[in-house]
Amino acid sequence: MTGPSAPDLSERPQDPSIKGTADFVIDAGVAIKWYVPEVHEAEAKRFLNPSYTLHVPELLFPEFGKILWKKARVLKVPEITVSQGRDIIGLLLQVALTVHPMAPLLEAAYDLAVGPERPTVYDSCYLALARALGCRLVTADRVFYEALIKSPHGAHLQWVADPI
Repeated sequence: MTGPSAPDLSERPQDPSIKGTADFVIDAGVAIKWYVPEVHEAEAKRFLNPSYTLHVPELLFPEFGKILWKKARVLKVPEITVSQGRDIIGLLLQVALTVHPMAPLLEAAYDLAVGPERPTVYDSCYLALARALGCRLVTADRVFYEALIKSPHGAHLQWVADPI
């Protein structure tokens, strides 16, 4: 299956504060690709390499659950069964994720959301965490990515299919 072409990174702002380490913030759109066949699933699975430290805000879990719920119950033709959804939740809970509380991220997320790019507060929580940790947010949300990649926050973004 072939997906959209990779976004143009030539105008990505560089931020010297971003660590050259293997720390990443992962959003729910990337995590779901670990278990459900989708475009860029192979690229998403690269981040399961145990040499990477994966960070997530607590928000990842209800967002992940909502994606599974939609795939099992909302779509006219379900992509997974309810039982498969439960199994996938169990698999996600086994992944070594460093979970961060939401409250300390809320102010920064709100400030990002009311900025000129106007991402949602939900998406901004992931980006606020990446900024706080000095690493990149790996996302498969094309609209979010394209809206922010050329902004001052672009240095903290990693498109799921881009080289690590």
